[in-house]
Amino acid sequence: MTRILLVEDHADIRRLIRMTLEFEGVDITEAADAQQGWDLARSERPDLVLLDLMMPGEMNGLDLCRAIKAHPQLQKVPVIMLSACDAAGDRERGLAAGACNYLVKPFSPMQLLDLLHEVVPA
Repeated sequence: MTRILLVEDHADIRRLIRMTLEFEGVDITEAADAQQGWDLARSERPDLVLLDLMMPGEMNGLDLCRAIKAHPQLQKVPVIMLSACDAAGDRERGLAAGACNYLVKPFSPMQLLDLLHEVVPA
């Protein structure tokens, strides 16, 4: 079973993503901020991280992505950035931080599922 860590500060978006993925046979762990996401990433060792770019607190999505990619046991875990920021510079910063893909909000459930199947083959 694929383990996904979803790091998103908006509960409604977390719920929408969970509803989208629940029929895919995945195990989803949720974090409401980057620090909680960092703690869960180290303890849960997910197969994929879905990560919001902008979050409250001292650590944002870019910081968390860099931390994941610098950690010896997590560096190969794919990270997909989720963001409302659609400028080319935002996408470039996300990919430079180590994300394998960057999905702009609002996105369709099918976009998310297609990307999931591309990044984590069945």
